[in-house]
Amino acid sequence: MQQVKSAAGGVQIPSNVQPQILNGMASSVLGSLTQTAARPGGVDLIRNLLSGKANVATSPVTALAGNLFTSNVLKNLKLPAGLGAMLTGLIPKVMGNLSGIIRDRDGDGDVDLNDIILSLTSGAASAAPGARSGGGLLGAATSILGGILGRKK
Repeated sequence: MQQVKSAAGGVQIPSNVQPQILNGMASSVLGSLTQTAARPGGVDLIRNLLSGKANVATSPVTALAGNLFTSNVLKNLKLPAGLGAMLTGLIPKVMGNLSGIIRDRDGDGDVDLNDIILSLTSGAASAAPGARSGGGLLGAATSILGGILGRKK
């Protein structure tokens, strides 16, 4: 949520829809990350995005977040087209703010899912349950990514 608020800081969002916009944007980013993590090769896409190796603007993770935001939030609010486009344009900025935060945090010499989780939690926790074995991965990722975006699952 912090990244969403930071990205939306310069946009005049009508106060009557501001909570729906900000929560919807955070949910869309979280949804994109968790949906991507659940599919084959998705963890690599997320790792490349969050480590700064992928172009945020052209990443399929970013595109999915934009699509989720448009279809699940904007279409229901009936905002002026210009404002909707401006808000959707913030998604790459939010994703970019998350980019570059992944490092080898567990000291095993590579950047893997465990490092993603540790980076998103600022290294405050040990490996999430099932992170190495794959068991419970989606639940752990949803919880941790939800926390970083200010949402609890």
